[in-house]
Amino acid sequence: MMLLKDNDVVLFQGDSITDAGRTYYDGASLGLGYPLLIASKLGHLFPEKNLTFLNRGIGGNRVVDLQGRWNEDCLDLKPTWVSIYIGINDTWRRYDGGGETTPEQFEASYRDIIVRTKEKLNANLILIEPFVLPVPEDRKGWREDLDPKITVVRELAREFGAIYIPLDGLFAAASAQAEPAYWAADGVHPSPAGHGLIADAWIRAVGATR
Repeated sequence: MMLLKDNDVVLFQGDSITDAGRTYYDGASLGLGYPLLIASKLGHLFPEKNLTFLNRGIGGNRVVDLQGRWNEDCLDLKPTWVSIYIGINDTWRRYDGGGETTPEQFEASYRDIIVRTKEKLNANLILIEPFVLPVPEDRKGWREDLDPKITVVRELAREFGAIYIPLDGLFAAASAQAEPAYWAADGVHPSPAGHGLIADAWIRAVGATR
């Protein structure tokens, strides 16, 4: 069943994976990644619904960065759907000297943006778990940090009744079909095929097939 209603406004939020090269001074820019693919497909399939898609992903962001800009880049836009994809930089910074985000800190910031969204907008939520693939080799060690954060996202999705997209598992399954680097050359940033995987999972999650 198609969950998106007439005149819905869908906001994509996150880091560079969502940003995907969008033009910041153009509020309608969707970048070149999965938000564009989703908007293109659903705009084509459901023109009668008059859907609006917005992208406010910013490269390098951690969940605390979303928390700090949530009023301007989410609440003020009054979306009816909020799709959140954050977490890999909260892990990455631990390994490149940028500082650790504990699971407790990650959960507190993530919970705050969800609560504010539900209280101010009562918007529908789509939570996308972060993923990492084992390329290069050192990415394997990131699992120790990322896995507890994935658990946090899953638990928040259950608590708040959000649609949940198990992306880490989907990329792991895809990597049984083609080598991990095919989907994300650095284990983090998706290739065109990787963005297609995300878009397809998102579209299926909202029942938007025709």
